[in-house]
Amino acid sequence: MALSKRQRAQTFRIAQYGLLVVIVVVLALIADWGEIQRAFFRLDIAAGMFPNAITTALKNTIVYTALGFVFGLVVGLVLALMKLSPVPPYRWIATIYIEFFRGIPALLVFIAISFGVPLAFQIQFDIYSTVMLALGIVGAAYMAETIRAGIQAVPKGQIEAARSLGMSQGRTTLTVVIPQAFRIILPPLTNELIMLTKDSSLIYIIGLAREQYELTKFGRETLSRSVSLTPILVIGLCYLIITLPLGHLSRHLEKRTGGKKIDTPESTGV
Repeated sequence: MALSKRQRAQTFRIAQYGLLVVIVVVLALIADWGEIQRAFFRLDIAAGMFPNAITTALKNTIVYTALGFVFGLVVGLVLALMKLSPVPPYRWIATIYIEFFRGIPALLVFIAISFGVPLAFQIQFDIYSTVMLALGIVGAAYMAETIRAGIQAVPKGQIEAARSLGMSQGRTTLTVVIPQAFRIILPPLTNELIMLTKDSSLIYIIGLAREQYELTKFGRETLSRSVSLTPILVIGLCYLIITLPLGHLSRHLEKRTGGKKIDTPESTGV
């Protein structure tokens, strides 16, 4: 007797579960759990990383990310308004900036700010200024496109209503358009914050004092003194302490905004 379409789908799904169980059992039987524990789960090494992993590395990662995000958000807002400007040169400048810094690796920006600028202009930035500029310059290019998309997503009726009340174009933009746009773009901005958190790991190329270490630099230094990959696992978990709540916040904000989608560089894969 032939199976119905629903029965065939159910049989196929059961077969998939069965195959997964077989693979897991086989891997569990052939794995050298003692070697895995020594390679990844040395509790003595993990314990030795605390409290510095939290009080220094995690704290510095949050501070560096926050500095870059705030700077990038301000510059990104300016770039978004320039790209929407009726004045062509403003649009050209914003477009060139956005395309350039979205098209080059963030590592190159860190190298330019930390080594290139001091050599070329005899200007020496401290660690916080270097991180703020490097992260912010790159983040601004992405946030500018997100903000631009959010501004364009604001219903035109809101703008027309504000103008009919006698508001100028500038006041309408500042008091009506931008506040509504930011409510729309909060989820993708939260995702951008997650990206900057991970990009902050590029600080490892800069010479840092021990009290300035962020998570990746701290993990690399600990790994160099260890015979186990446990420090990498611990640092990965510390990153998750930051990124998982932000990811949950992004999903919560998206639900609150009704799941409204806008065309951003991340959503379009650009």
